[in-house]
Amino acid sequence: MTYLVAVIDLGKTNSKVAIVDTDTAKELKVITQRSVVNTNTCYPSLDHQAIEIFILEALNNVASEYAIDAITVTTHGATVALIDALGHLVLPILDYEYQTVDEIRDSYSKHRPSFADTGSPALPGGLNIGAQLYWLQAKFPDQFSSVDTILTWPQYWVFKLTGQRHNDMSSLGCHSDLYAPHQQDYSTLVNSMGWRHLMPPTQLSGELSGTLTPHIAQLTNLSATTPVHTGIHDSNASLVPHLLSQQPPFTVVSTGTWFIAMAIGGKPVALDESRDTLLNVNAYGQCVPSARFMGGRERELLGVTSQGAEDVMCTLLSERSSPAMLLPSVVAGTGPYPHLSEHWVGNSLIEKNSPYRDCVVALYLALMTHECMKLIGSHGPTYIEGPLAQDVHFAQMLSVVSERPVLMSGSLTGTSVGAAMLIKPALKPPNYQAITVDETRRNQLQHYALLWQKELTHYAR
Repeated sequence: MTYLVAVIDLGKTNSKVAIVDTDTAKELKVITQRSVVNTNTCYPSLDHQAIEIFILEALNNVASEYAIDAITVTTHGATVALIDALGHLVLPILDYEYQTVDEIRDSYSKHRPSFADTGSPALPGGLNIGAQLYWLQAKFPDQFSSVDTILTWPQYWVFKLTGQRHNDMSSLGCHSDLYAPHQQDYSTLVNSMGWRHLMPPTQLSGELSGTLTPHIAQLTNLSATTPVHTGIHDSNASLVPHLLSQQPPFTVVSTGTWFIAMAIGGKPVALDESRDTLLNVNAYGQCVPSARFMGGRERELLGVTSQGAEDVMCTLLSERSSPAMLLPSVVAGTGPYPHLSEHWVGNSLIEKNSPYRDCVVALYLALMTHECMKLIGSHGPTYIEGPLAQDVHFAQMLSVVSERPVLMSGSLTGTSVGAAMLIKPALKPPNYQAITVDETRRNQLQHYALLWQKELTHYAR
């Protein structure tokens, strides 16, 4: 019998509600709204009111079409909600890209645990939740004193639906500084800052959290007995179908606002926190060596909206001596080359909004993804999830430069499918398309990758 899960999928770029048929591991419907940052609050914040309206309207919409069996939530990381005893927000939801948080960086650094303890690198702005909390407590002491519970971003929405207060391990394990993954417990920072009593019990993603409150059931036309399950960090949601169906070693590359490479059963390596590597915590509480860069944001900043045309890619790769190239990093301070800034080389045809530029960016993203994969000891086949799973040029370059099979997801929102499969595993795993590269294209891509690596080595000196 068909089992349908409504997945609330809140990305940094888009908010979505997807209906997933767990039998087939496919989305039957996806409703999308652009995510918005509110600049009219005391600091840039996520527009939680717009998100709440969207969620309620979308659930009401799907309730008229489908018999929803369960609900879960998947969101980006580095975000928390501070609520009081009555469940009201004490302060706006801080946007993790707010750089002013760095004004307390030196002071905060004296308190944060070591990378060895948390697997959480020191990151700019509010990318470490611990830094957010430290800054908020320093700047808004009166409001902070009324905080009753600190909730991870997916669990805030689970709370809004059910009234239950828990935190999910996967969001805590996303470079928060708040979690010690080897001990599966809150880190020493939580104790030393006196935040322990504000932290609710943790749960594994996919566990039952509760059922809809009567008020939410009325607003959405869903049954008040509808189960709501513990949420999950979005990149770890992308990992779920593979943990259920694949044997290690393999690598999953999640391509949302952040491109995150996650190695399962890879080669042993020492993670380098200065190059944006980290330990993620998967849906089962296990440590996953990961590396990332802000690929989706970079693609957006560069004005790329579609896959580069095949004839244009042929033209680019035929330029053997000085093809156009992009070197890192478009978004400074993140990724494997955080101290480098965007640099173009080669052909002069790299104007904005051109198919030529789109092809150059696709190759750049693949080469940067491979740099991330090398840092975490990736081995075995690579599975691409998210928007770039539709980009053949990206996948071909990644396959060639890594010298390993690359498979592209057929899902529009791999995070939603993964989150749903935690509740009820699919009868068969999602479909993946193995990428093929003919000999001519392989030679061209190998040559381009070699030139890119030489340029990068020279530029990074």
